[in-house]
Amino acid sequence: MFVHYLTVINARIELLRRSGDRGEITSTVLVIALLAVLALAVMGIIAAKLIAKANSIDLGLG
Repeated sequence: MFVHYLTVINARIELLRRSGDRGEITSTVLVIALLAVLALAVMGIIAAKLIAKANSIDLGLG
């Protein structure tokens, strides 16, 4: 049974290798990179606002 799975997997890999259509790799990578940069920027903005708010809290210690 295990050999059957290996045969199916190898056949699928060979089929994918022979396929001429590999998709739009460049545009996909660019979109993912842009989304990652956007996510980092948003996290930076939120962290800066959160730190500023935390630093503005008066604890009455001094």
